[in-house]
Amino acid sequence: MTKQPHELALMAESGRLLASVFGMLDQLPLAGMTTLEVDTLVERFIVDQLGARPASKGQYDYGFVLNSSINHVVCHGVPSTTDVLKDGDIVNFDITLEKNGYIADSSKTYLVGQVDLDARRLVQTTYEAMWKGIRAVRPGATLGDVGWAIERHAKRNGCSVVREYCGHGIGREMHEEPQVLHFGSKGTGLKLREGMVFTIEPMLNRGGRSVRTEDDGWTVVTRDGSLSAQFEHTVAVTATGVAVLTLRPEERAMIAL
Repeated sequence: MTKQPHELALMAESGRLLASVFGMLDQLPLAGMTTLEVDTLVERFIVDQLGARPASKGQYDYGFVLNSSINHVVCHGVPSTTDVLKDGDIVNFDITLEKNGYIADSSKTYLVGQVDLDARRLVQTTYEAMWKGIRAVRPGATLGDVGWAIERHAKRNGCSVVREYCGHGIGREMHEEPQVLHFGSKGTGLKLREGMVFTIEPMLNRGGRSVRTEDDGWTVVTRDGSLSAQFEHTVAVTATGVAVLTLRPEERAMIAL
């Protein structure tokens, strides 16, 4: 479950490369693009520019390199030629990358054009909730501390936390132990130890927390049709706290807060 220093170094390299993928996405106009076009650009960037492998493609017979979850889609949205991003949408791109045998996993929710205040507040709250969870990570803390911090921030801001999907350990495999719930009680659950690596990836809804899976067997949506947002980072427990392996350059100030 814990990673050795040489493994952590390799995972940090995968994380650094994955962060650069989001740097590329940040430059795209998005409005007017199909989610399949985004998927194709991300695959080319990972393979041709980074010399890495998109770890999601082929996993569980999934045929794409990312999940694209628009508006009321909670997670696992499937790229398509018919899903055209338009002004006012929010969209989460969830991407995994493998380099030298080790996988990093991260996601970001984008605002497409002019997005209304409710949607912007949801996205901001979700981002803040992820960071609340990240800052709870340190040796001797528990996974319950992480979940409690996330859920508390969500509830304070009028959002609900999806409970059916969670973070996870990661390394040579995309999904390893432990499961990382985004709700919980302080002092409960697995005690964190130096060398553990896992994702923190809360999904918050503007309405109720109930979800359902659509007929394609992949796409998960809010049951009440309300907006949903998600952010995700891969983190490692260090001797003194936490390292965010997928940290993007513009987020460096978040570590010091």
